[in-house]
Amino acid sequence: MEYRSIPQVRLPVSRIVMGCASDGFNGGRDQSALLDAALAAGINTLDTARVYAQSERVIGKWLGTHREQVVVVTKCAHPSLLHPMRLTERDIRKDCETSLRELDTDRIDLYLLHRDHPSVEPGALIEIMNSLKAEGKIDAFGASNWTYERFRQAQEYAEKHGLVPFSVSSPHFSLARQQADPYGGGCVSLTGDENAAARQWYAETRTPVFAYSSLGRGLLSGKLKSGDAKQAAKVLDTFAMKGYGCQDNFVRLARCEELAQKKGCSVAQIAMAWIYCQPLNTFAIVTMSSPARIQENLAALSLKLTDDECRYLNLEISSPA
Repeated sequence: MEYRSIPQVRLPVSRIVMGCASDGFNGGRDQSALLDAALAAGINTLDTARVYAQSERVIGKWLGTHREQVVVVTKCAHPSLLHPMRLTERDIRKDCETSLRELDTDRIDLYLLHRDHPSVEPGALIEIMNSLKAEGKIDAFGASNWTYERFRQAQEYAEKHGLVPFSVSSPHFSLARQQADPYGGGCVSLTGDENAAARQWYAETRTPVFAYSSLGRGLLSGKLKSGDAKQAAKVLDTFAMKGYGCQDNFVRLARCEELAQKKGCSVAQIAMAWIYCQPLNTFAIVTMSSPARIQENLAALSLKLTDDECRYLNLEISSPA
């Protein structure tokens, strides 16, 4: 396993982050064997959220004696139908207290604001998160689905006022281009030509990027073949189809299949290796359903792709050198 340090986080963080939004976690089923296997493989970072049904509770029941070995990431202030803007101190604190209780812990290692809203000044949120940190409820904090411009404003406010800044940003980032907001309500991606400036900023600042939907919500996981594009809706859920089910992504999938055959590895390993070969400080959030899949994902860290292979996969050139 490869680890990197993140400001304010006590432990080194595994570059593979276990996504805990699967049916097993959300449905409240015991995931101890899977969590044990992940930790044994060196994956010490778990990603969940207050809005992920029973996921926090499932993690909390397992955490126990593992607490000092694990980095827990959870998220707050997700909007709802009745409350489309929950970036208030009251909502953030309410979610924090509930998460602490469900996770059965006295602190959250990395606490992310799950969505943004233009009506709220970034500096006001930096102040709230600093207060939670000063109270010992969280160690580090960041933002999920924020544009890099808003994220940068928050960092500038923290620097100007001598406050702790965001430690992490969590947008969508993968080889699969996000063609549309899969969930609605302000999902932010780093993919596509329109986000080149954002990628450049993250590359220059080395801000840690926790990439969600790192396999295009299953499109690049290997469970779908590129030749089965017409049957994709039977394999992928509606969110995956809305966000990633476009023709150019099926071409990317075909090229992953080609390189996977050439290198004797899996499609998912090629897609994950592409993320780690990018000039960003990336941590890939990925759902893992079995110990075998954990080991497969682990191997992707050591899989090297050439610059031409990366460009080929992303449709920038017609063939790799």
